[in-house]
Amino acid sequence: MKLDESLFQLPGLRRGLRFYVTGASPCPYLPGQIERKGFTHLSQDNPDALHDQLSRAGFRRSQGVAYRPACPTCNACRSVRVDVANSKASKNQKRINKVNADLVRKPIEARANREHFRLLKAYLQSRHDGGGMSDMGYREFCAMINDSPVQTLLFEYRIGEGDDAPLAAVSLTDVVRDGFSMVYTFFDPSLRQRSLGTFMILDHIRHASELGLPHVYLGYWIKDSEKMDYKRRFKPLEVLDGGRWRALEDSE
Repeated sequence: MKLDESLFQLPGLRRGLRFYVTGASPCPYLPGQIERKGFTHLSQDNPDALHDQLSRAGFRRSQGVAYRPACPTCNACRSVRVDVANSKASKNQKRINKVNADLVRKPIEARANREHFRLLKAYLQSRHDGGGMSDMGYREFCAMINDSPVQTLLFEYRIGEGDDAPLAAVSLTDVVRDGFSMVYTFFDPSLRQRSLGTFMILDHIRHASELGLPHVYLGYWIKDSEKMDYKRRFKPLEVLDGGRWRALEDSE
């Protein structure tokens, strides 16, 4: 279905870009709300440059598509990113970093394998059983990881050095001009005490700082959703307000 492109007029965006809208479906985060997404294909010349622009405008990537919410009666989804230069870990986050000091980060080409898939299935069964991804097969998993027209990495986190060290966690991460965009993370659910979801965000912030990158994009924050509210613990957090990024206030 073709979308009213006036809803996605973005400063500096190339002309002729076509946006579409998905069908309506129940919102997975807010009961009683209807979800729709506007999207465009990253199949044009220089998809990395287009992806950079769209990321700064609040879009997320899924395979070869960039999307953002276009819900008819709700605007609760807010795009957020971490201000890396001014980021400070809380007391609890420092504890999480210390607990995971034995993990070794290794960036690799975004190519799926069976080891990754086994970890994902264990994660989904434990954390999201019955969710939309719980019945994902290996072919769909390969598409999620491999089908990217932009610069994308897998960050593996292993307990110790070497490719045969136990795999604890994985992040599928896009590299954009102004930082990292964390697309999807999963981890060993038996390592609950490590708080690996939080650790991977902290590690991305640390790595972005090492590389001089100003932002880590965390996707959408929803104030009234317990599943999404954890993102505000990474401070300072910026929120896209209209066409402008600003600091998210503690009172919001």
